Amino acid sequence: MSRRAIKISEPRSSLSVFAPLLDAKAPDNAAFLWDYLSEARIVPGIHAMWTGPEISCPIPPAHLKGASYAAALPAENATLTPQPGDVVLSYVPPRMWGGNPDAIFDIGLFYGQGARLLFPIGWLAGSVVAQVRPEEREQFAAACGIIRRNGACDVTFERAEI
Repeated sequence: MSRRAIKISEPRSSLSVFAPLLDAKAPDNAAFLWDYLSEARIVPGIHAMWTGPEISCPIPPAHLKGASYAAALPAENATLTPQPGDVVLSYVPPRMWGGNPDAIFDIGLFYGQGARLLFPIGWLAGSVVAQVRPEEREQFAAACGIIRRNGACDVTFERAEI
C-alpha cells in the first residue's frame, strides 16, 4: 500500500528526498500541503536566521490567491523544537508579523539539532506535517548545509507516493 508523500528537491545542492505526510497526526495541515501541491511548486528557500538549522520556504502569496484551502491552519502535531528531518508548516495570520496584509504559510525544512520556533514576534508553534525518510536524512542535512553556504535557492515541492 502506498503512502502520500512530498518530494523535495533543489539541483545546486543535489537535494532530493521524500517525506511521507503525517496525515493521521496533522490532517488539516497535510490536506493543505497536498492541495497546494496539486501541481509541482517552486518556492524560494533561504537558510533561516532565527530558528537554527532550517531552510525556510515561505509560500509566495501569489501561489495562494483564490485558493479555498488557503485558510487559517490549526496547530497539529505541534512543536516548538523541530527535530532533524521534520517538515514543519507554520501559519502566521494576516497583519501579525510587521503588518503584512497576507497570511504567511511557511514550509520549514529542519535538518539539524538545536532548532527552535522563536521568531522576532515570539514563540510560534508549527505543525510537523511530514518527515524526511530516516535513510535520507544524512543526505538531506548535507544538501541543506550546501544551501546554507550558497544562499537563496529555489526548492521544488511535488506530490509523490511511496
